[in-house]
Amino acid sequence: MKKYELTTETLQFAGHILHRIKALKDFRSVKVGELGGWIESEENLSQADNAWVYNNAKVFDKARVYGDAAVSDDAIVCGDAKVYGKATVYGEAIICGAAEVYGAAEVFDRVRVYGTAMVYGNAWVFDDACICGEAVVFGWAVVSGSVKIMGNAKVSSNKDYIVFKNFWSSGRYFTWTRSNNKWSVGCFYGTGEELIEKAYIDSNTSGREYERVVRYVESILADERK
Repeated sequence: MKKYELTTETLQFAGHILHRIKALKDFRSVKVGELGGWIESEENLSQADNAWVYNNAKVFDKARVYGDAAVSDDAIVCGDAKVYGKATVYGEAIICGAAEVYGAAEVFDRVRVYGTAMVYGNAWVFDDACICGEAVVFGWAVVSGSVKIMGNAKVSSNKDYIVFKNFWSSGRYFTWTRSNNKWSVGCFYGTGEELIEKAYIDSNTSGREYERVVRYVESILADERK
């Protein structure tokens, strides 16, 4: 027996026609007859397990939600993204591209996870964090604030990244990731030396301050190697 059906209530969103879902049986905390969120087709939400799309959440394209996963509030899962296991995605989070969220991971608030990035294990990602590229956040990691984890970075604890604030001009935040020793600053992504070179081209003040921060991180790494 199917656990849900597509209702005749539809919504046009991002060029897609989505259908409100309705439970056909009791499972999880869902009761028969209860209305859920929005999906494009039955390919987006498994009929075979306890996964569910709640509230105003939307799942479309070739995205899949299955296992015991839950997507709720105003969250969006699209592209080829997958949310499964016991993962929860809520708030205004967006999971897209070929990204995956699974295990017991929680992704919420205004988080963006895209590219081929993965969030799994018992990781929590929230606030305005961005996980992209081939980045992986796992274990018991907690990633929050205006953090951008990208490239091939791997984060499993708070020691794996540091967030700084550009107090001298823009006020924006930028991130260093330990596993690949790279920096993410706005549209820039690269090594510390590349960052310093670019910053000095912008201005002497910018170059001096970014160099100060890069050298600070280098001193941390040097102390750890002793």
